[in-house]
Amino acid sequence: MKKIITITLLSFLSLVNAQTKVKPTKGLKIIYTRSSNGKLIENQDAILVFSSKSETLITSEKINNGKALYPFEQSLINRSENKVVQVTQLQKEKSVTTVDSLSLAKQTFEFLAETKTILGYKCQKAKTIINSNTIELWYTNELEIKGAPTSLGQNIGLVLEMVRNGNFVISASKIEKIKNVNPSLELQKYTTKSKLIDGLSYKDLVWKSRFTTIKVFENEIINFSDTSKSNDSILRFANGTIILKKIKFPEIKKSDLLFLDLIEQSNGDAYDRTGSVFVIPQDKKQSFLDGLQYGSKTLPIYENGNGKQYQGIVATNEYTPIIELMRFFTPFGIKQYNYIQLKDKTWHETVPYRMDITDLKSNISGKTVYVGTFIGNYDKGGHKISMNITINPSESSLNKNNISIPLFNTTNVMEMAGQEYATMFNHEKGLEVTFVVDKEIKNAKLRYITTGHGGWENGDEFVPKKNTIFLNGKEIFSFIPWRQDCGSYRLFNPASGNFNDGLSSSDLSRSNWCPGTATNPIYIELGDLKAGTHTIQVKIPQGANEGGSFSAWNVSGVLLGE
Repeated sequence: MKKIITITLLSFLSLVNAQTKVKPTKGLKIIYTRSSNGKLIENQDAILVFSSKSETLITSEKINNGKALYPFEQSLINRSENKVVQVTQLQKEKSVTTVDSLSLAKQTFEFLAETKTILGYKCQKAKTIINSNTIELWYTNELEIKGAPTSLGQNIGLVLEMVRNGNFVISASKIEKIKNVNPSLELQKYTTKSKLIDGLSYKDLVWKSRFTTIKVFENEIINFSDTSKSNDSILRFANGTIILKKIKFPEIKKSDLLFLDLIEQSNGDAYDRTGSVFVIPQDKKQSFLDGLQYGSKTLPIYENGNGKQYQGIVATNEYTPIIELMRFFTPFGIKQYNYIQLKDKTWHETVPYRMDITDLKSNISGKTVYVGTFIGNYDKGGHKISMNITINPSESSLNKNNISIPLFNTTNVMEMAGQEYATMFNHEKGLEVTFVVDKEIKNAKLRYITTGHGGWENGDEFVPKKNTIFLNGKEIFSFIPWRQDCGSYRLFNPASGNFNDGLSSSDLSRSNWCPGTATNPIYIELGDLKAGTHTIQVKIPQGANEGGSFSAWNVSGVLLGE
């Protein structure tokens, strides 16, 4: 357990001031602005620095004006004590503090002969390299006070400009001389009482405070057992191979980014399995939840002429299929089978999956929805997972999609409750869905996930097959989904048997998936879709049955646009 130092920020600053006899003295107030690639960054919160001969406070204009949003961070540099005090106000009545006694002493610079004038003061140039970033500092000694807009270069002079890698610049825009300045007291104006904690704990708390974490599942078992039961929090279906939880999402801003994090380990199952994280839309008369509660046969049926019936896989006027947030594949027995020893193999304990799901935020923003996870398995121990969704604020998100319409999902997440495998591609019609667009959609695209399965060595799991997508009867895209990097994940797969040819099963290339990975969606440009009726068709040359084995294709598609 990390040790928490039980001393408040106020008492710490008082102690430092007493030791160093810090009193209000003549000083400076400097405003710095940021620019990138020669352009001033819009709507920025300018850096504000108060500096005396012994101390420097790095804050901001919004903090100084009482308009800063939580969390916000400030730094106090005490040069006589060679200390950096960092304070983050997490909430109105909660802040955390840490003290670094070493960082200033560790800074090294190359001092160069170049000079230039900034705001009327002659500046010299210093250079340093941090984490492969070249930082150039322009500093002056004409004001006889030291300081900088970051903790870097606090002892070399008054830094008026910082240039990172030649394209990101922090530069002083105004210098104001102040009769009486005490940076320590300035810091106390903007913060509440705060306990000092160690640097690593501080960094962790501050990092986590910058985004919203929604816990979905924590150490939940997904297995196959008649004894799997629901409780007040977690619903279990299909003999425990599906877990479901109702989640209330806050309003998600247009610029925010959305990420899904899942951690998996074997709790008994030795095999690689298909997994899917999904949301159940309930915007129409019927939903996938009806199938979970009352059986797969209650879901709308899709038929294409091959003699089989496929339950709940395509959108209709009265039904919306599940929205796949992430398709993932478990490795062979991670954690549970780590006792298997091979030379030069140290097995990983868990496998992490992380997926950007920003495209789909309109389906959950401000809504209460069911979020589920499926892992197809027939093992009583099964698998153990934990899962979070994070909302990360962003000032300049490149994602412009505000329309997200689920169209199809052939992944039979109710596999253990009788939902048919996705074998419809053995017929020339393949998969076809007709949908109505109420108004024109600009820059439409299909978020498409595809993986091939089954048939052993001659099946579509191990044989490349072309996927072709048609819009309104016209071919618009085709490609061969194939992964050749599966051997990179060998250390996730302790139970993957070794073959006589020197390979293991987890090394083999597959139809767009590897044991221990998630499958990325691809984006198929559809152009502008006019209001009215449209049809999307997916064709794949599915392999023929071989004895008792057969091939299948799990494909999901969501219509995106503006």
